[in-house]
Amino acid sequence: MSVFSSMRYCLDSPENTANLWAALTLMPFGLFFDFMDGKVARWRKKSSLMGQELDSLADLISFGVSPAAAAFAIGLRTPVDHILLSFFVLAGLTRLARFNVTVANVPKDNTGKAHYFEGTPIPTTLSIAAAMAYWVHKGWILDEIPGGLLAKGTMYEFHPIVGLFVLSGCLMVSKTIHIPKP
Repeated sequence: MSVFSSMRYCLDSPENTANLWAALTLMPFGLFFDFMDGKVARWRKKSSLMGQELDSLADLISFGVSPAAAAFAIGLRTPVDHILLSFFVLAGLTRLARFNVTVANVPKDNTGKAHYFEGTPIPTTLSIAAAMAYWVHKGWILDEIPGGLLAKGTMYEFHPIVGLFVLSGCLMVSKTIHIPKP
């Protein structure tokens, strides 16, 4: 729903930010459902490879594709922005795939829950969504994006704020960062 709300905003008048607000407001629901599906699986003592893959796919859409779509909607629309937002989504995909492949090797507690995340968890991208919500609140969208536009008028023009997405992507795929699981 968040991705579709971002697309609806792009089709609407830029002054009507209701769909943009919907896109940003819906993202945290992904965290709630991600938390609940894990709780239910542990409570039922049931898990499957298919469930694990579906969980990762849902995480990729909720915390990778949705923030990138919202970033596009608020104005990160240059070709370089697209490449860097694609890097962000692919870093999220890589992080989730690596987690699925290495989950058997990570130390676990007696409930089967891993002790730590390798790299930042993909839901940390909600911090970028919160920043975007602040920008929308302040009216800092489209031509008013914080940091402006660099290399304007060239094929290399980009919004430096897209660096937040690049940084987040790099932190997600880091092998040296170990974040304890709550």
